[in-house]
Amino acid sequence: MIQKAKVYLVGTGPGDPELLTVKALRLLQTAEVVVYDRLVSDEILDLIPPGTTRIYVGKKTGKHTLPQDEINALLVRLSETPRQIVRLKGGDPFIFGRGSEEALYLARHDIPFEIVPGITAASACTTYAGIPLTHRGLSRGVEIVTGHCRGDRPLDLDWQALANPDRTLVIYMGLANIDEIRDGLIGAGLPPDTPAAVIEQGTTARQRRLSTTVAELPQRVRASGVQAPALFVIGKVVALAETLDWFVPQGASAIQVVEREQHG
Repeated sequence: MIQKAKVYLVGTGPGDPELLTVKALRLLQTAEVVVYDRLVSDEILDLIPPGTTRIYVGKKTGKHTLPQDEINALLVRLSETPRQIVRLKGGDPFIFGRGSEEALYLARHDIPFEIVPGITAASACTTYAGIPLTHRGLSRGVEIVTGHCRGDRPLDLDWQALANPDRTLVIYMGLANIDEIRDGLIGAGLPPDTPAAVIEQGTTARQRRLSTTVAELPQRVRASGVQAPALFVIGKVVALAETLDWFVPQGASAIQVVEREQHG
């Protein structure tokens, strides 16, 4: 019987290499093949030893290096030779990372695998922006949703459930649909002056946080030229960022720091 490789589906967090788990770092430095996504930061890729085979399979809206079904098939092909294969994903593999789809495909082909959790952006980026997801008297819970649908179809979200003023709403991949998100939430009864923030490239040296309201969120995003990856946070807890904003990106210029203080 031919021995198959084991595939490790590894979450790298949102970018700061110091947020890697000990297990993720160990696997990264002992891997023989690394298959990685677009949102894996350069600082994390620099931790891969020279000579390790790297395969880029990144995806962004409208441009996929490989479709998901071909990524699945690639992992199976790579596993035909006994070696350590690390499939690197930004954030956590099981939170909008399609890690479960890849794991199911591997399971159907009898390929052994392990899942290594990563710190998801909803937790890490908000923390680095001084925004707690829950806070006594302000937020009793958290809703995490994606603001993007396959094939650029209209969002299919339960706006009534999401427009809860006593919870924090975190939206991944929502840049293209920010107007629809604002209209859906306000139309479902969320007060237009509810605090809102966008966090761009959270936890990295390029982090930027803009604070505003739900009503003004699309306008602020466009005026500031926010680019992906960006995370939206909506809820009363956003107001705490002025006091809890502890993170100054390493190497940030004085102009960048002033801009953060003035706008966020």
